[in-house]
Amino acid sequence: MLIVRKRRLPETPDGPDTIDEIAMKKPAKDPVREERIENEAIVDAYGQEEKAMSWYYYLEGKLTSPFQARCTTARITSPLRKGEIVEVRGLPPEDACAQDMLVRIKWQGRKMAVPLSQLVAIDLDESTAEAIGDWNYRVSQGYLF
Repeated sequence: MLIVRKRRLPETPDGPDTIDEIAMKKPAKDPVREERIENEAIVDAYGQEEKAMSWYYYLEGKLTSPFQARCTTARITSPLRKGEIVEVRGLPPEDACAQDMLVRIKWQGRKMAVPLSQLVAIDLDESTAEAIGDWNYRVSQGYLF
């Protein structure tokens, strides 16, 4: 039997209150999305580098920017705080996306790249919403390149 106890974490701005909030729940498998990812996003891609580039070109072809997005999670590698709204301007150069899919944003008068999985888009066209949903689904399933 597994016993899970809630433990308070040190206070951090916009951070989780308990260990339970850190663990992301893995959604149920979505066969339609899985098939689309396999047949459109990473078709004929083998190895980490090919899968990263396949995802890059899949997103590049489907994202219509600019669009507004809200930060869903604070990350140590990003200046965004949970709840902040940013303007997504597109993808950075290919080589910036070798480890994670990033998007270029305009934030507080600056331009930078942040992880796409940190954002949820607001009022999107169908193609952009589907592509972002596919990437975030893939990340939530625990897949890496």
